[in-house]
Amino acid sequence: MTAEDKQQPRVVIIGGGLTGMSVAAGCDMHEIPFLLLEREERLGGQIQTRQQGGYTFETGPNTGSVSTPEVAELFEYVSPEAEMEVAKSASEARWIWKGDRFHPLPSGPISGLTTPLFSWRDKLHIPFEPLVKRGTDPNESVGDLAERRLGKSMVDYAVDPFIGGVYAGDPYKLVTRLALPKLYDLDRKYGSFIGGSMKLMRERKPTERDKKATKKVFNVVGGLSRLIEGIERKASRSGRFVTGATDIRIRPVEDHRYEVTFTSGGESETVRCDHVVTTIRPALLPPLFPDDWAGRFDRIRTLVYAPITEVVVGFDHLPGVERRAFGALVPTCERRRVLGILFPSSCFDGRVPYEDSALFTIFMGGLRNPELVTGTSLEERQEIALSELYEMMRIPREIRPDLVFVAPYSHAIPEYDLTTDGIHEDIRRLEAEYPGLQIAGGVRDGIGMAKRITQGISIADAIAGYRRE
Repeated sequence: MTAEDKQQPRVVIIGGGLTGMSVAAGCDMHEIPFLLLEREERLGGQIQTRQQGGYTFETGPNTGSVSTPEVAELFEYVSPEAEMEVAKSASEARWIWKGDRFHPLPSGPISGLTTPLFSWRDKLHIPFEPLVKRGTDPNESVGDLAERRLGKSMVDYAVDPFIGGVYAGDPYKLVTRLALPKLYDLDRKYGSFIGGSMKLMRERKPTERDKKATKKVFNVVGGLSRLIEGIERKASRSGRFVTGATDIRIRPVEDHRYEVTFTSGGESETVRCDHVVTTIRPALLPPLFPDDWAGRFDRIRTLVYAPITEVVVGFDHLPGVERRAFGALVPTCERRRVLGILFPSSCFDGRVPYEDSALFTIFMGGLRNPELVTGTSLEERQEIALSELYEMMRIPREIRPDLVFVAPYSHAIPEYDLTTDGIHEDIRRLEAEYPGLQIAGGVRDGIGMAKRITQGISIADAIAGYRRE
């Protein structure tokens, strides 16, 4: 592709987070000239890997899941610039806090019966779950659906901590149809979580491409930032990445095209393109478009985001503290001040300086305790995180951490609540009125790395008129 082609992009991508970078990768796969504009001085959005004192740690997303073929295909594309690292099998255990200690989340019928996490009433109800009637409310919350089919203790000590770990949200506010559509389908289409799962397994005839979705938990050798860097290097043959872009304005022109103006390095530049893909937070959209569009974003920009503070703690030497698990989650009903703790050094190699070192990532805030992000100082958050970590992991007080890093995010994770249908309706209306414009990112299609990658590559496929099979 010539330099002139790059100067006349077919696609302009707004935002250099994982969604935007995946659109760029998809464009390069199809040799589509693109221009990606990012207002920050670096690419990656919330993804940022840091190295300090022999530790390699994430200050945004920590892991993804190979839950779609597109995830595997992105790594096939970017290799050898970035190589997937699958979590160790020893880290498959998940812990849940109850009372004064962590308990392993049951992984089978025997552990399900013996666990102290759930009530005997709910345990004995499980064989009768297929007899529970299908729901009728299309807006039934995750909490209400799970309580109806599984029981309150299952919500309190499995569903609630899971939602806290994924969405940092409230299971009784998230709409199942939007937040966990597969769970919704099991209830509505099959009438049972258990029976539906078994029926799906019998019906499913996976193609060779489907088999790429291994469901394994992954990071990247050297950290997730390597993936962003790899995409930038690889995709630069088809397009341009501009960081520090300011004064971005998008204007529809004749023939269903768009004029995009921006400033970079003190100089203004204007390009015309066929497609504009925005991947930024909805609240940031209105200033990009003509002033008379402001009303079109009234609902779109109201999408709720959960605030998160991550506190990364490293110990050069921490003998005798059990941590052979992926991490630990904390139910709301336990009234602790953290959402959960990840154990990155138990999951991936090369994260710590010594064999007996330990690395923890503590998550605080969310919709459960938003004040721990927006209403306290970084010093207070660090103190709370360390206090909870020492008490819950039973770390001797005389052992002091060798690394502490605090990363706050006031708008971390989108929440698909009762207002989300209206937001999606307005997005569909806007895209129908202006062909070639796509409002993407976490505002729709799910959260998590796999969803962002899949959305980005699917957008590029659609622009190219390509169908993956």
